[in-house]
Amino acid sequence: MNGTERADIKQGLKVAIVLKKDQRSGKLTRGIVQDILTNSSTHPHGIKVRLESGEVGRVKEIL
Repeated sequence: MNGTERADIKQGLKVAIVLKKDQRSGKLTRGIVQDILTNSSTHPHGIKVRLESGEVGRVKEIL
């Protein structure tokens, strides 16, 4: 699963996201989903989430 479908992502799930500052390099940050910020059911670049650490980014992988 690649994180473009909102239905696949739930609070408490372990994911890898790309932060805004890391979009050029593609560096991934791992963490646990606290909030889902994207309202639409799909997004081509990944669903935007907030991790428990407070970091915000788009889901690239569901771990």
